[in-house]
Amino acid sequence: MAFQTKRLLKKLVSWAGLFFFILAAYMIYHQLSKYNLEDIKDALLSIPRENLFYACMASLFGYVALSSYDYLALRYVRRKLAAWKWIFAGFIGFSISNNAGHAIVSGGAIRYRLYTRWRFHASEIVKMVTFSGFTYLVACFFLIIVGYFLTPSHAFGDGAVSHLTTVVTTIISAIGLLIYFAASIFYKKPLMIKGIAFDLPSFRMALAQVFIGGADILLASLVLYFSLIPFVEINFDTFIGVFIIAQVLGVFSQVPGGLGVFEGLFLYILPGDNNQIYVFGALIAYRIIYYLLPLVISGVILLSYELYLRGIRSRIIASYAKRKMQQES
Repeated sequence: MAFQTKRLLKKLVSWAGLFFFILAAYMIYHQLSKYNLEDIKDALLSIPRENLFYACMASLFGYVALSSYDYLALRYVRRKLAAWKWIFAGFIGFSISNNAGHAIVSGGAIRYRLYTRWRFHASEIVKMVTFSGFTYLVACFFLIIVGYFLTPSHAFGDGAVSHLTTVVTTIISAIGLLIYFAASIFYKKPLMIKGIAFDLPSFRMALAQVFIGGADILLASLVLYFSLIPFVEINFDTFIGVFIIAQVLGVFSQVPGGLGVFEGLFLYILPGDNNQIYVFGALIAYRIIYYLLPLVISGVILLSYELYLRGIRSRIIASYAKRKMQQES
């Protein structure tokens, strides 16, 4: 009974990856369905093709940076894997978790489905997903600090409470980052969590986590920046501060993909009296390029991969049945 229950749980976790893909597709459809096709078409056509090309390239390299989370996680668990596999797992996992939200659950489910097929133990996958979560967390700590100094002062509100909350959040981020770095240097004992031993990464790997996480968000910001600058005059240092604050708050809101939260905060923080229609058009283009297109591409790739594996399985079964018939005859 215990074996059957364990087997059922493994199947449920494995199939959860496909469930979160469907959820991600629904969430992005729900966001874009608020606008008719003509609005979306006008918003996209108003952006110069050259800028759209640069935005697409930034999105492409952004997902390469996201896939590097898996590369670092593989180094953390001391496993080697063909480059196409960790890029594949990273791209599929993040294209789903970016849209479905709850990255550890949604992205973790699809990684469990893929990595178990590549002979990884469940405890190794748990370590990898947890490590990737910390990669994003320490990157957020770093970027909150950077965003505090780059974001216009009016973004934090005029009240003393808003200013105090922002300062406290920045201080907590700085303390969290310092503790993580200090632990990576001085604490050498593994942490036992539910029977799984988690070793703290080396200081060098901790720095790599901050670098890759920062590169990920920087490239994501360029997707929106290239879509926005034809309509808004804004320096990149000011823009990146606005983007970081809006992105981090959107993520921690736990709304899938930060839908609505990111756009609302960005429109509020953005300095100047800009043409809101074109600004929102740029935000729609950002959603399509950085969220919708990768989700569609990952869906096609994932379906093709599943069909490929099913074809191999069918040929193996057919070959086995044929050999068995020959032996019996």
